[in-house]
Order: sequence, then C-alpha cells, then structure tokens
Amino acid sequence: MTLLLLLAAAGFAAGFVDAIAGGGGLVTLPALLAVGLPPHLALGTNKGQAVFGAVASARAYWARGQVDTARAPIAFGAAFVGSLLGALALLAVRTEPLKPIVLGLLVVAAIILAVRRDLRPKVRSLSWPRLTLAAVALGLGAYDGFFGPATGSLLIIAFVLVFGDGVLRASGNAKIANLASNLAAVGLFTLRGTVVWRYALVMAGANVLGALAGARVAVRGGDRLVRGVVLAVVAAVVVKLGVDLLRA
Repeated sequence: MTLLLLLAAAGFAAGFVDAIAGGGGLVTLPALLAVGLPPHLALGTNKGQAVFGAVASARAYWARGQVDTARAPIAFGAAFVGSLLGALALLAVRTEPLKPIVLGLLVVAAIILAVRRDLRPKVRSLSWPRLTLAAVALGLGAYDGFFGPATGSLLIIAFVLVFGDGVLRASGNAKIANLASNLAAVGLFTLRGTVVWRYALVMAGANVLGALAGARVAVRGGDRLVRGVVLAVVAAVVVKLGVDLLRA
C-alpha cells in the first residue's frame, strides 16, 4: 500500500508538471526506477500510465480547435511508426547496459527542460514541408518509444521553431503526435509483458487529478517552481543510479 501511495503521488506530480511545463515523465520514470522496477518494466509501465493522459489531452485540444487537421494525420502516422521502432530498439537492448543509457538520457532531458524558455513564433507561410513534419514526428516518436520523458516539450519546441506555430497551437499539434507515440509504445510493451498494470492504473488516475490541479496553477506563472521541483527529483535519482552503477 505504501508503494502504491508513493507511485500515486508521483503520478499526481507528473500530471501537475505536464499541465504547467511538460516533462511529467521526468517524475514518473525516476519514481518507477526508485521503487526497484528493472529499466524495461519501468519504461513500459511509464507508458502504460501516460497513455491515459495523452488521450485526454489530445481530445481536449481537438475540441477547442487547436489542432491543425491537415497536419494531424501525417504527424500521427509518423510518430506511431517512430515509436514502434524506438520501442523495438528498447526491447532489443540487453538489461545490463540499459541503466547507464537511461541515466544519460535523464540528464539530457533534464538539461533540455532546464534551459527551455518561452518561445515566440515567427510569422510564416501556411505552406509547410510534409517531409520535414514526418521526419520530426518520426524522430521524436522514436525517442518517445525508447525513452519518453520531455517528449511533449520537445514536440512543442519543434512545432514552434520549425513550423512557426503559436505556443497554444503547437501544444495542440504536439498532443496528436504524442498520443500516437504513446499508443504504439504501450501496445507493444503490453504484448511483450513489460507493463505492470497494477502500478500503471493507480498512477494514471492520480495523473488525471494532478493535471486538473496543474491547469489552475499554470495561469499563476508556476512554470519556474515546477521546473525546479522536477530537476531536484531527477538530480536525486541520477545520483542514486550513479551510486548503484559504481557499486555494481
């Protein structure tokens, strides 16, 4: 029960963080690793709890007209394929070298989240390169299938910088690609038995509640506070994983 409560707290914090600044996976993945799940199970279970929030977010943005319906099929399809490739790559990696890979990716994702600033779109033509969109969605989908944390933030940055979207519309377009990558990865991980659903479902429920709370705080400028909390959690887990590797 104590373990489930700790994971529920992590799920709530992740939903809270995602609603404000993105990067909720930087909370849930370290939590799953910290409770002793092997890397494959931690990454699979993280996808299992995240997919519910991805569905809800994509639906909300679509209903509010903040999704480019012309781009959505390409972004969805490319991210889906990319995520499958990333997930297959993850499952092909032996367990032994995976911890240092996860540690390194955690550090990189945390740095990206730390240095990210509010982005301002540039006015551009409505014509946009379909191959570029497919490449961006495929690459970040593969990253999401293999690892995941901060994918939403990276997608938003890509839609702003590459396609000139406003931040709100970039968020909506990013949610479609993120939904595809989550669905592909969780489907494959479930078939391979790497999702611990008794943990994932508890975290998913708490994640939804955290997102509702985070949306309220977002309008009060809570981004800096939440980013600091995320970085503190990640730093603690990086130290823990580093110590474990040294002992091994």
